[in-house]
Amino acid sequence: TLNSVSEFSAQNINEEHLLQLDGSKLKALGMTSSQDRAIIKRKLKEMKASLEKSRKAQEKMEKQRKKLQKKEQEQLQRRSKKTDKCSSDATEGTNEQ
Repeated sequence: TLNSVSEFSAQNINEEHLLQLDGSKLKALGMTSSQDRAIIKRKLKEMKASLEKSRKAQEKMEKQRKKLQKKEQEQLQRRSKKTDKCSSDATEGTNEQ
């Protein structure tokens, strides 16, 4: 397995490449043990699932943030309309006298 680590480094396997590895690619990188390949594949699968879960949580937070911004914007518009209406009512009342 130590040889595999040095081979990963020599091949510039980064996180993006790592997640794309399958059994045949691991074998090509010098990982001859089927047990080691199985462990790596399982860990990669766990990493992918974790990354997907994180991505979905991030998307959910972004949607909630946008929804909150929209709600705040709508409240500001309502307040602005109320203020405009109150000031125009007050102006009309002084004009009638």
